[in-house]
Amino acid sequence: MTIAAILGTKGGEVVSVPVSASAQAAMATLAERRIGALPVMDGDSVAGIFSERDVLYAIARDGAAALDRPVADLMTAPAISVSPDQSIIGALALMTQRRIRHLPVVADGRLVGFVSIGDLVKHRIERIEAEAEAMRSYIQQA
Repeated sequence: MTIAAILGTKGGEVVSVPVSASAQAAMATLAERRIGALPVMDGDSVAGIFSERDVLYAIARDGAAALDRPVADLMTAPAISVSPDQSIIGALALMTQRRIRHLPVVADGRLVGFVSIGDLVKHRIERIEAEAEAMRSYIQQA
């Protein structure tokens, strides 16, 4: 299974912010959408990722003044990304190795999706449960 399979079930909307956005505006988007991270866009390119962790680190380092800074100053960059044809297992391994929870999905230099570790784990569990059910059905019919 590939990342494209997950994108097919999630829908095509990707919430993002431009590099010029303030940290406060990006944080408001995170809170409003109840999400943990946003891709930060420079035109059509992913410049970085802005996450709850970035907010925490910035406030710990700079105090409340961090909220007035541009998101580009606080984001994690460069963004680690995957292509739609990346295997789900490969993406999970990458996230584990790099200790990240979100991946932009990029095809031909354009952002086509955004997946979280939760998306990948959920898909994996559903797949394992479906395989177990198929095995139970096979055994019962034999």
